[in-house]
Amino acid sequence: MEGAEAASLLGERSLGPPAEFKTYRRRWFLLAVVCLLNCSNAMLWLTFAPVADKTAAYFHISLETVNWLSMVYLLISIPFGLVATWVLDSVGLRCAVVLSAWLNMVGSITRMFSVLKFLSLGSQSYWYLFIGQCFCALGQPLIIFSPTKLAALWFPDHQRATANMIASMSNPLGILIANLLSPALAPEGKHIPLMLGIYAVPAVTACALATLGIHEKVPPTPPSASATNSNSQPFFTGLKMLLRNKPYIILAVCFGGGIGMFTCFSALLEQILCEKGYSNTSRFRHQAIMLAITSSLFGFFGFAIYPIAMELAVECSYPVGEGTSTGLIFVASQIEGVILMILLQALTIHVSEDPFSTCTLDKDGALDWTTPVLVLAGLCSGMACFYVIFFHTDYKRLRAETISADLVKAEDTATTDVPES
Repeated sequence: MEGAEAASLLGERSLGPPAEFKTYRRRWFLLAVVCLLNCSNAMLWLTFAPVADKTAAYFHISLETVNWLSMVYLLISIPFGLVATWVLDSVGLRCAVVLSAWLNMVGSITRMFSVLKFLSLGSQSYWYLFIGQCFCALGQPLIIFSPTKLAALWFPDHQRATANMIASMSNPLGILIANLLSPALAPEGKHIPLMLGIYAVPAVTACALATLGIHEKVPPTPPSASATNSNSQPFFTGLKMLLRNKPYIILAVCFGGGIGMFTCFSALLEQILCEKGYSNTSRFRHQAIMLAITSSLFGFFGFAIYPIAMELAVECSYPVGEGTSTGLIFVASQIEGVILMILLQALTIHVSEDPFSTCTLDKDGALDWTTPVLVLAGLCSGMACFYVIFFHTDYKRLRAETISADLVKAEDTATTDVPES
């Protein structure tokens, strides 16, 4: 009876593993494609932010208009983020990655039309940029949500965190590359066509690898017990479960707010710093060491929490699908990012004259970003304290896998002890 009860309980938990689990070498190829695509998408997002003044001068537009090339990512990913979670958890990982790759490539190529003189006249140049950014923005949620899904479906339990960390950190790596590469490629506005062409190369490469190299949405044999249950809850059922999950809501607000602040800060950084005497290669007046230390601390503590929080979102929301649990956090972060970008720009103050400003567009005077930066710092501190005090959760996925393993052992022992009739 003990064996039968164990088997029944195991079935109720729908965690009964197959006879064996397997891993496949091609999981590393999938991981490499997701990393390249994630990195490329982040590079396309922040292409213009580090050279906002040069972009505005080249296309004869305002800085506010340049900011929309970054903000459109946030606005589009809010409604499409929900679609992306459904695609990942209902249609599958392969469809999400391939679709994202194509949107990313089409967007990067469309942006290049803005510098072709026979295609772009006057304001048309900017609209090619904007439409290209829209295509890339549509692909962002699909690839941003993929790391936890990829780790759960293709990697064994002892490699999940590592795979998720590698895939997730490729996004901030792309942001870093964009901040270094854009000023180097476009020291003057006339070099922007070259910059756009170079940024299209990784997008085209990632699309070719994803289309030709990814053929399955799941491995033939799952690598772990939880992988058999990756899509255990219907999409809308999972969404309702998340909205009733207090620890998850706290994580979504705090961590989502952190992503939103980073997104906002990255998009506006060049405009904040040029008023203080930075050039687009970020060399400040007599404070290079302080800049390096501050940036290093921000990256060390800020980026390290990203993959951990993604795994934590899955753990505290199990058995909701990985795409839904991570996707809702990202949607929350984009909403908070849009609010912050609008708020911080509204808090800037026009100053009539600033002898240290390196901003090339000072027709209406330089902008003082002191108040917006202080507000941003206060929000960061407040959310961090709120999270530390109020967030408490159980690791539901790990506990379920432990129970599953114990029940299988109990069933095997009970079956062995019962003599044949």
